Amino acid sequence: MVIRFVVFGASILVLAWVSWRPLRDAASHGFPRFFAWVAIVALVVLNFRGLDAWFADPFSLRQIASWILLFGSLFLVLPAVALLRSRGRPELREREGESLYTFERTRELVTSGVYRWVRHPMYASLLWLAWGVFLKRPSWPALGLAIVATACLWLTARSEEAEDMAFFGDTYREYMRRTRRFVPFVF
Repeated sequence: MVIRFVVFGASILVLAWVSWRPLRDAASHGFPRFFAWVAIVALVVLNFRGLDAWFADPFSLRQIASWILLFGSLFLVLPAVALLRSRGRPELREREGESLYTFERTRELVTSGVYRWVRHPMYASLLWLAWGVFLKRPSWPALGLAIVATACLWLTARSEEAEDMAFFGDTYREYMRRTRRFVPFVF
């Protein structure tokens, strides 16, 4: 139990260090994103009780769904970051906002690759991660943390959409009409 508290505390300190700029600006999309990360870390600490539990009954529907979500989260985040860096042409001077990470300061709206199907693949990745971890050991506290993570990611996406509409204008509004926020064709 002590080890889990230490892991949780150390993880939160790292996240706070990485998020210190967004945490100073409650209006930025990074502010609710930090709390989504905290909920996900808490969910992992709560649900990880050794590899045995994560691999028990590997062919049950719950385990299969969990692994699909967990691996799917990887397949969303990796190409999303790569596309932002290559096609978004991030530049420090171009976009205002001290709370933005360098790769978020894009000059070009990226609408290809995974962004063709999902507006927020990195947040969708976190969402899928949260629910994949929840399915490993469902419980009421885990459900609460997954719901908190989902709500924070929804707030993060809404806040970022407002920022992107202000920067990209009608181009972003049109992009919003063509794509879904987290799940292609659904949500």
